[in-house]
Amino acid sequence: MFNRNRYLRQLAAITSISLVAACSAISEGSPAEEGPIVVGTTSAPSTLDPAASWDGSWELFRNIYQTLLSYPTGSASPQPDAARSCGFTDETNSVYRCELRPDLKFSDGDPLDASAVKYSIDRIRKIGVQGGPAGLLGSLDQVQAVGEHEVVFRLNKPDATFPLVLATPAMSIVDPGEYPADAVREGDKVLGSGPYTLRSYTEDKQAELVRNDLYEGFAERRNDAVTIRYFQDSAQLVGALKDKKIDVTYRGLAASDIVALQGQGDRKDIQLVDGAGTEISYLVFNPRDPWAGKPAVRHAVAQVVDRSAIIHNVYQDTVDPLYSMVPAGLAGHTTGYFDQYGSPSPSKARKILHDAGIDERVPLTLWYTTDRYGSETGPEFQELKRQLDHSGLFTVTLKSRPWKTYEAGYRKGEYPVFGRGWFPDFPDADNFIAPFVGERNALGTPYQTPRITDVLLPESRGVRDRGAVAKQFEEAQRILVDDARLLPLWQGRQYVAANEEISGGERALDPSTIMMMWELDRKTSW
Repeated sequence: MFNRNRYLRQLAAITSISLVAACSAISEGSPAEEGPIVVGTTSAPSTLDPAASWDGSWELFRNIYQTLLSYPTGSASPQPDAARSCGFTDETNSVYRCELRPDLKFSDGDPLDASAVKYSIDRIRKIGVQGGPAGLLGSLDQVQAVGEHEVVFRLNKPDATFPLVLATPAMSIVDPGEYPADAVREGDKVLGSGPYTLRSYTEDKQAELVRNDLYEGFAERRNDAVTIRYFQDSAQLVGALKDKKIDVTYRGLAASDIVALQGQGDRKDIQLVDGAGTEISYLVFNPRDPWAGKPAVRHAVAQVVDRSAIIHNVYQDTVDPLYSMVPAGLAGHTTGYFDQYGSPSPSKARKILHDAGIDERVPLTLWYTTDRYGSETGPEFQELKRQLDHSGLFTVTLKSRPWKTYEAGYRKGEYPVFGRGWFPDFPDADNFIAPFVGERNALGTPYQTPRITDVLLPESRGVRDRGAVAKQFEEAQRILVDDARLLPLWQGRQYVAANEEISGGERALDPSTIMMMWELDRKTSW
């Protein structure tokens, strides 16, 4: 059953995190003491060029490139980084101006000026990589470089979320002399202006980062070097941590490994930081399917699905139930699905179907991807099948594909019902609604909702105070609940596991849950 008191606790700001395991003093002569801090993850970059990436490559980009705006430790809203100041210059949120810090340089000494910023943003749109970050710039009309230090962004419509877009690593500033204007840069070299330079890179294996002595920005680096190692699965990741081959793990921990680390008893050599996250998991119903396209079928599925069973049986309570597309911790979050459907009830679902003239078992095919969202995805869909079949109302068939072919399939509208996960581009309710509605959306299934796309989203984007737009997003989510085209299942947490000599894990994640490597440090005492 939905525990409202527990869930309301999730409404704390997403940047607040708690240390689960106690920390202890570093022992003398630690074998890794003089070397770089080594971070392990299963999130390997797909490219080293920001113009081609709208994925986990951002983890690396945040640390080696620079953006006009970013998130200092403890900040829930973007602040100037390469910029000295930024802000809208008009009342309609249609003209956005940034003034750069003086004397900025790329890591090779080339000047970073307003023309480099314009070049970097323009090339994203000119290259237009399919599935790339150009989709984030839909409200941008043109970029102007005014002198050496002023950049002006003219929008084609009011958009108060534009500063959040500029803070994404997709908007990283690149050297015009090194990155072609009309093609993705190939190779394993990077030239940026971030806190670190990329000394060496081996695809899917390792990235070596060292301090960039020419960096000018807000980051206060607590280490001189970080090595990121890429693993295929959680077992390898945790094994390397226990063997002290890595110092920190992030992204990719399986539920069983998290539980094992939480239950390590008196062991003090590994600490676990448990932070609120904004990752969500949900089901998508294809309106073109003869069964999934029926509102009564979707409502009946929503009435049967038991999120608590999924969370406990599959994820071992390492994620939280989600009853709206906007996760807890963001303005506009609701518990709409719980308010409308309450506890799971096959009898209520049967009545929903009967009232719609459906008295036979409904055949549904549920699709999921085998290699995108972790090892628990398969068991999660087995649990969904068990629940729906056990209700006596559905006959469920499960099918799966690797991500590459899976993504192509849902964009073609091949799946009646399919699972998706979402890691936000920026921490705002807009980014949990806008990508999924309209004729052309991120799901490949057109979702015409004029009240949301033509009224509520434009209204919200006209308001700079993002905490003041909860009303619009609450109404938008009532529409989503009534339609039941998207069925939220759970909201993830973020876990950072580290050896005892490492500090900073509790402050290393920004509001988009990207790791700021510069916050990690080796303790001299505790």
